[in-house]
Amino acid sequence: MNLEKLKDMEVEFLTFYPTGFEDAKFFPTMKKFNPSKLEEFTKKNLKKENFSNPNLVVDAFFKIIQKSVLVSLFDKLKFRDMLAGLTSYEKDMLSIELYELLHGNQKDGFEGLVEYLSQYNLAKWTIISVVLYYNDRQKEYFIKPTTTKNVIKYFEIKDLIYKPTPSFEFYDSYKKILNEMKKNVDKTLSFDNAAFTGFLRIGMED
Repeated sequence: MNLEKLKDMEVEFLTFYPTGFEDAKFFPTMKKFNPSKLEEFTKKNLKKENFSNPNLVVDAFFKIIQKSVLVSLFDKLKFRDMLAGLTSYEKDMLSIELYELLHGNQKDGFEGLVEYLSQYNLAKWTIISVVLYYNDRQKEYFIKPTTTKNVIKYFEIKDLIYKPTPSFEFYDSYKKILNEMKKNVDKTLSFDNAAFTGFLRIGMED
C-alpha cells in the first residue's frame, strides 16, 4: 500500500478544506449525506429482539435501502420488486441471514445473504454493505464498486482482487486495509467510514 500517496492526498484536501468535512465550503456537498438518522433507524429496527418478527425486519431492510442516498435508484426498484414477490417462508429465510450478518456470525450471514440474493440477481456490494454500514458507521464500510477498484489501483494494494460478486473474504481484507489507512489521516476525515471512503474518492478524482 502506498501511504505516501495517502499523505499527499490528505495535505491537498485539508489545504482546500482545513476542517475536513465540517468545512463550510464543503457543506453543500455534505448536505445530502446525513447518515445519522438512518443509523438510528437501523439500530432501532434491526436490534436482536425484533428478529422474532421477520416481516418487521424485512420491511426495515427495505426502508434502509430505499432511504439511502448510497444505493442507486435501479437497485432500489429491483429490490422493491423482489420483496413484493416473497412468501412468508422466504422472508423468514432473509431475516435469518440478516440476523447472522448483524448479530451472529458475520461471515456466515454475509455469505448466506449473498447466496439468498443471488436468486434474484441482487447479490450486490451496495445492497449487502449498506445495512452493515448503517448498523455501525465507525466499524463497517459501504462498498461502492467503482471507488473500491480505484482505491486498489491508486494506492497499489497488492494481493487484493476485486470481484463483482460480494465475498466475505474480500470484505474482511479490504476493511483491514481501510482501517490501516484511517490511522494515517486526520480524524476530521475519518469520523465516519463512508465519509472516509468519500475522501479517498474525491482525492483520486482530483
